[in-house]
Amino acid sequence: MDTFRFAQPDMLYLLLLVPALVVIWVLGNRRRRLARERFGEAELVARLSPDYSPLRLTLKFIIRVTALIFAVVLIARPQFGSRLEEVKREGVEVIIALDVSNSMLAADISPTRLERAKQAIAQLVDQLREDRIGLILFAGDAYTQIPVTNDYLSAKMFLENAGPDVVSKQGTAIGTAIDLGMRSFSPASDKSKALIIITDGENHEDDAIGTARTAADKGVVIHTIGIGSPTGSPIPFSTGGKTEYLKDQDGNTVITKLDEKVLQEIASITGGRYVRANNTSLGLNEIYNDIGRMKKTEINAVMYTEYNEQFLVPAVIVFILLLADILIMDRKNHILRRMGIHETYEKGNGR
Repeated sequence: MDTFRFAQPDMLYLLLLVPALVVIWVLGNRRRRLARERFGEAELVARLSPDYSPLRLTLKFIIRVTALIFAVVLIARPQFGSRLEEVKREGVEVIIALDVSNSMLAADISPTRLERAKQAIAQLVDQLREDRIGLILFAGDAYTQIPVTNDYLSAKMFLENAGPDVVSKQGTAIGTAIDLGMRSFSPASDKSKALIIITDGENHEDDAIGTARTAADKGVVIHTIGIGSPTGSPIPFSTGGKTEYLKDQDGNTVITKLDEKVLQEIASITGGRYVRANNTSLGLNEIYNDIGRMKKTEINAVMYTEYNEQFLVPAVIVFILLLADILIMDRKNHILRRMGIHETYEKGNGR
């Protein structure tokens, strides 16, 4: 199946002009209507300006905005993949294990621990060229969200859905995430494999340190990122449209704190790096720089190597819309009015 992409996706940001133009037009239209009302009674104004047609002005605006949308699509260069090839790359397999337990909803890292982590992972994926990436989500258990792949676009799409609601068991089972990560690397990766764990470190489920030693014996380097603050933050949740905070059995607000000790020990055992995240940096770039110095393994990948430009359809649509804009005059056409078309329309609309 062909894959679709934009060769220049940054151009799509120009679509942000559309809502701004709509607001400007609505305000301008309102100003024109008020000016006509101040000029005199509606019936008198209509007689004095028989050629004025608000419907035509609205139609021309819609046509122009639609033409702008398709013009932006055109300059973004839509393409379909047309040729699949097996290519050989040299890179590293990187698996990210992301904590999606309820404690990751704490807001001591803005906007929340989880959202900040997802933003940083998406930025990391944008930097990848030769390496393969996988994503594991964990809480009380661990699940493979994205198997190891070089399909970076799909990786970012699946990342968007990561949250506490995708796991059935709450908790923080770091050891289970490490075990799943070890089993998720391809056999060909040899020593070119790194696991990055992003969590607040509050492990209450299993023996994460023991599992880390097993990972070290298998040549898996584990980097850890501690996200949160040592002083802690309450855990928010929504109920009935209101935000409340998780409480324990005694009615006290639960405070989730960053536990750095276990994360530092995991990184030390496996030869990785520990980084404490903050609002400025999550630390993924520093860790990825370390990964870049690892021994590379030859990786076979099937990917599109040629793309066909799909400019014709949006170009034709833009041309037709601009032609329609030229043909539709701002004011009523006298020839059409002699034919009775405008009179029929006005009677039908009570004008």
